[in-house]
Amino acid sequence: MNWILLGEIGYTLVIVFVCLNIIYNTASTTKTLAYVLVVIFLPVIGIGIHLMFGANYRKNKLYSKKIANDSSLLNSIRKKINIESEKAWDTAEPEVQKHKKLAHFLLNDSDSPLTANNEVKLLLNGENKFPEVIAALKSAKHHIHIEYYIFEDEEIGNEIADILMQKAHEGVQVRFIYDDFGSRSIRKKIVPALLDAGVEALPFFKVYFILLANRVNYRNHRKIIIVDGHTAFTGGINVSDRYINKPHDKSQIYWRDTHVKIVGPGVYYLQYLFICDWNFCSDQQLPITEEYFCTTPSPKGKAMVQIAASGPDSDTPTIMFSLLQTIGLAENEILITTPYFIPGENLLDALNVAAISGVKVKILVPGKSDSAFVDAAARSYYAELLDSGVEIYLYQKGFIHAKTLVSDGQLSIIGTANMDHRSFELNFEVNSMIYDEAISKQLRDAFYDDLKHSVRINTTRWNNRRVYRQLPEKVARLLSPLL
Repeated sequence: MNWILLGEIGYTLVIVFVCLNIIYNTASTTKTLAYVLVVIFLPVIGIGIHLMFGANYRKNKLYSKKIANDSSLLNSIRKKINIESEKAWDTAEPEVQKHKKLAHFLLNDSDSPLTANNEVKLLLNGENKFPEVIAALKSAKHHIHIEYYIFEDEEIGNEIADILMQKAHEGVQVRFIYDDFGSRSIRKKIVPALLDAGVEALPFFKVYFILLANRVNYRNHRKIIIVDGHTAFTGGINVSDRYINKPHDKSQIYWRDTHVKIVGPGVYYLQYLFICDWNFCSDQQLPITEEYFCTTPSPKGKAMVQIAASGPDSDTPTIMFSLLQTIGLAENEILITTPYFIPGENLLDALNVAAISGVKVKILVPGKSDSAFVDAAARSYYAELLDSGVEIYLYQKGFIHAKTLVSDGQLSIIGTANMDHRSFELNFEVNSMIYDEAISKQLRDAFYDDLKHSVRINTTRWNNRRVYRQLPEKVARLLSPLL
C-alpha cells in the first residue's frame, strides 16, 4: 500500500509539474486548456501527447540565424535592398502604397525587404510547374539549392534527381534539404545515389523513431528551389507524380495547386532562408559569396515581391500576422484558397470583421480533403463565418491543395502555409507576397475558374443540419489546437 501511495503521490506531482509547464510556456489560452485537460484526463498517454506535440519551441528557438546574419556581404546586400525598399514605398504603384503597413511589418519583423523589378510567373498545377523547373535546373551554372517537404521516389522525383546528379558531375554546386518525415521514401535509394554523385543532400531535423519522435511535429514544409541566385520557385506543389494531371488518366484524382517562379531581387530572402536552414542541417558554415546573391533586377520584371517566412526558429508567427494585416487592409474583396482550414480565433475574428464591414470574403476549400478529422474541425468554423456573410465553396473536381490569397486585385499571396495552427506555429513555412495587379488578375481569374467546379454552402441549410452531424465537428474543434 505504501508503494501504491508513493506512486500516486509521484504521479500527481508529475501531473502538476507538466500542467504548470503548459501554463507557463503556452501563449494560447485555448491550446493551454486543451493540453491541460488531455494531461489530466488521459493518464500517462496525455503526458506523452504533450511531450510529442505540445512543446513550445518558439520560446527557445530551434536554431539561430546568427551565422547568416554575421555575413558582411549579406548585411551589405540587405542594407542596399532596404534602401531600395524605402524608395519603393514612396514612389511605387498603388499596390504597394495601399499595403505599406504590411511591407513595413515584414521588414521590421523579419528583415524581409520589399524588392522591385521582379519577373513573376504564375504556375498552375504540376504539369505547368515542372517543365519550368526542369528547364531552370538544366541551365544552372554555379549552384542549385533545393528544399522540399515531400520529394517522392517516383517518375518526376527521379527525373529531377537525375538532373541534379548530372549538374553535380558538371561542377555545379548542388545542395538538397529534404524533410525527413515528408520525404522518407527517398532515404534508401535516391539520397544515396545523390550523395554518390556529389550532391550534398541532408535531412532537415532527422527523425529516428517516426511514431515517437517529437521532431515529427516540427516539419520543414517549405518548397524552395533557387538556381544561380537569380531564379527561384516556391508554392504549394511538392515533388510527386500526383501533382501532375494527365488528361487521359481517368483513375487519377485531379490535383489543383499553385506555384510561382520569381526572377530578380525577390530571390534574395529565399536564398537567405535556405542558407540558414543549410547551416543548421549541416552543422557547417556555408561561405557566403556574391554568386549566391545575384540581386540584379530583371529587365522584364515589374512586380514587387516580399517574402514572409516563419517557424519554430522565428520570434513571432510572422505568416499568421501577415495574413491578419492583409485581411485588415482589404477594402473590397478577399479570395482565399486553402486545403486545410482551422483558422483559430484570431483569423476567424479578422474574417468576420472584414465580411461584416462590407468586404466580399470568399473561401475555397476541398469538398473532401485527405484528412476526415481536419475536415470535421474545419466545418466547425463555417456557421459563424456564413452568418457574417462569408461565402464558402467546396471544390468538387478533385483535391485543391493551393495556398493562396488575393486582396482587392492588387496583392497576391502564394506559398506553402495552410490556414491552420500547424502552419502558423509548428511548421517551417514560406509565402511570397506579390504586389502586382497583373499577377493578381491571373490568380483572381484562376480562383473564379475554380469556383465553376465548386459548390457554395447554403447558410440556411448548413445551420439547420441535424445535431448528430454537428457533434463530431464540435468535438474535432475542441481538439483542433492539438492538430
